Amino acid sequence: MTHSARATRISAVLLCSVWGLAACSSTPAPGPVTQQVPPTVPQDSAAFVLPPGVTYKVGKPYKIANIWYYPSEDYSYVEEGVASWYGPDFHGKRTANGEIYDMNDLTAAHPTLPLPSIVRVTNLENGRSVRLRVNDRGPFKSSRIIDVSRRGAQLLGFYEAGITRVRVEIDSAESLNIKNLALSRNPGDMPVIISSPRPSVAASDLPPLPTTEIPPPTGASAAVQVPVAPKAVSTAPVKLPLKSVPADIPRGGLFVQAGAFSEESNALRLAQQLDDFGETLVVPVEVNGTQYFRVRLGPLDDQTAADDLLAQVKSYGYSDAQVVRN
Repeated sequence: MTHSARATRISAVLLCSVWGLAACSSTPAPGPVTQQVPPTVPQDSAAFVLPPGVTYKVGKPYKIANIWYYPSEDYSYVEEGVASWYGPDFHGKRTANGEIYDMNDLTAAHPTLPLPSIVRVTNLENGRSVRLRVNDRGPFKSSRIIDVSRRGAQLLGFYEAGITRVRVEIDSAESLNIKNLALSRNPGDMPVIISSPRPSVAASDLPPLPTTEIPPPTGASAAVQVPVAPKAVSTAPVKLPLKSVPADIPRGGLFVQAGAFSEESNALRLAQQLDDFGETLVVPVEVNGTQYFRVRLGPLDDQTAADDLLAQVKSYGYSDAQVVRN
């Protein structure tokens, strides 16, 4: 080895002493271990995910507990009222548009908005806001305008309280986008929009206008009858008693009991979901001092019909359904 090469070798060794052996190695020294942090996901991003097989649905007018509801494509919808949440009783079951309900998704139930559609729900008690995908029908309880999933209630901050005051606004652009996506997947499922029933009224059916007397003008011999405009009549739904088993159904009739709930609104929700299968009844009953609401379909002609209907109900995820006699 020449003197020049030896000097170069010594210089390299000295530099390695100063920089550290790792710096002179052909393999880089491992750096400090850092934990990979996933990118932040907006809390409401899941609202725009459309599960496979979901169809677009508006639906025909329907009646629950003697109250009529009229589904429509209302893309200017804004309403304030009470929100509640629903979870375990329906987790894993089918929603009104046929998908499987997951209480950990950001979804909601609404009585009349298109399925699916996107709404922004704002908790008026704390200012929290989240967008949810409407995929179910409900709630069917006085003053409540929307039911959100358990996850939605957690993000809105009323999971423990159970209910809260909210403002619900439809996101028209996103709702139209998700509608078009659903229709592009299932082009044969174009919705048929049925308008609200409008009964015809004949003039002869109307009561006479009320009248009132005013002092006659000077020289008049009789009072003048002046018609008074009728007072405005509220169009709000009238709350009537819960639908129960008609008295003319004989004892011993066959029914399929799909479920029993301690919350009336949950029973009404299931009754609406199963309405396509036939006549549904919500039967209040007291068991050991506790009020329950049984959801039944029927009466059915024979055991074969009952078994066939039972299989259909179970296919919706209600594995505890059973055939019963009135």
